Amino acid sequence: MKKKNKQNGFTLVEILYALFFGLTLLGAIYVALIAGHKSSVALDNKITALQGTRSVIESMALEISMASFNANFVSNLWRDPANCGAISPNQPRKGIQEATATSLTLEMDLNESGVIGDFPNEVIAYVYDIPNQRLTRSVNCGAATSFLGDIPGNPRSERLINNDLLIPVFRYFDGLGVEIPAASLPAAIPNIRRIQITLAVETEDVDPNSYQRRRMTYSTSVIPRNHAIGQL
Repeated sequence: MKKKNKQNGFTLVEILYALFFGLTLLGAIYVALIAGHKSSVALDNKITALQGTRSVIESMALEISMASFNANFVSNLWRDPANCGAISPNQPRKGIQEATATSLTLEMDLNESGVIGDFPNEVIAYVYDIPNQRLTRSVNCGAATSFLGDIPGNPRSERLINNDLLIPVFRYFDGLGVEIPAASLPAAIPNIRRIQITLAVETEDVDPNSYQRRRMTYSTSVIPRNHAIGQL
């Protein structure tokens, strides 16, 4: 009698099981790739916002530290922010001619010429543009430009949300470390010895994992040493 040949191969059930496990594995890999991509996008957004805000606050601290610089002790040096060509009627304010919770105007004689405004960055004005959630900066009474954030519709990585969180951008303290109330300004500007800057930002793009914008708060204190010197 002839022996029957044993047939090799897979049964239909085995093929279906293999197909099922293969698809399951591919699905798991796909989910992992999507999750990794979302995490990468979220991290990129956070890093971009972090770098931009950190750079801004460091620049502000450096510029604020030079407020009231008057190496030659020139009299009537300070200019009226409303009219940069005119001598300010508020000389005791020196190089902090305007100070509020949302704005700050600085003056300094960087090139020691005895004139304010004849050299770059001798008059600097910061303004928190609340409707557009950005910080603007103008130099020597020129046009204000975006310093942090931008107007809606233009590419930007972060928005300034101090107003949403009820956090002042600028706070002012006297020589004893006591906060100067907003109601005391601008009369108390000559008493300013320390300025605290706080920038609360959120990413412009939504986090793909949480579907929320990431929020971060940065703060630093600056001592405008020249402002304490007895000079007009």
